[in-house]
Amino acid sequence: MPEGHVTHRLARELEAVFAGRSVRVTSPQGRFAASAGLLDGGRFAGADAYGKNLFLAIGESGALIHIHLGLIGKLRVDGPRPLLNPETLRLRIETADHVAELRGPQTCALITPAEQDAVVGALGPDPLRPAADGERGWARVSRSERPVASLLMDQRVAAGVGNIYRCEVLFRQRLNPMTPGSQLSHRRWGRIWSDFVELMPQAVLDGRIDTVLEPHTPEAMGRPPRVDRHGGEVYVYRRPGMPCLVCGQRVRAREFEGRNLYWCGRCQRSR
Repeated sequence: MPEGHVTHRLARELEAVFAGRSVRVTSPQGRFAASAGLLDGGRFAGADAYGKNLFLAIGESGALIHIHLGLIGKLRVDGPRPLLNPETLRLRIETADHVAELRGPQTCALITPAEQDAVVGALGPDPLRPAADGERGWARVSRSERPVASLLMDQRVAAGVGNIYRCEVLFRQRLNPMTPGSQLSHRRWGRIWSDFVELMPQAVLDGRIDTVLEPHTPEAMGRPPRVDRHGGEVYVYRRPGMPCLVCGQRVRAREFEGRNLYWCGRCQRSR
């Protein structure tokens, strides 16, 4: 599932190519056709992101397109291109110069501003929002007996954080993933939150997630760069059985609450 930096990057990209312009809005697949018809020909007023949710404002009605990509959704922004595979194309936004195509989203719905407020209000703080307050996440974490590995995937704790950031920040903090939230100190939570605030904006700029510190980069260690469709240099994510970049012990993996959890048993002993 795309993490929050992807959604924020898409919002910037859509703003850059469509803002202030009249756009063609269609739903070749047909599942969003009625709503697309209400927006077709309207001016693209803006794009915004909160966590993994994207909101697009088109036209003067005040209605918004709410998009959540989910596990398989893809939103591609490109130059002019012919219409291909219309049977899977939920939403197409276009001008003479650019096209945005949405396929396979979890959510693509026309909503009111009040409904947008409800979506955002149900979420925790988003580390990519300038006014995000990590203390809101701490209030939920500190009262919970759930493992921190579970809590960090809870969008009510930190909106936009997904499995990559969960695994990598727990490693960077040398924290056992099974540590109950109630056993974390406020200071430890502050360091976790600070990592999100440091790492996620950089991923928006780079379009990839890099979490390794300078001594552990390929250049510093004389090792080949990581090859993965997600890109980026990481410590444990999708590295099961490979040596830990810090201690050399093999990285562990297990299924946990429907997702693969990765960690180093030696570096992440502490609770």
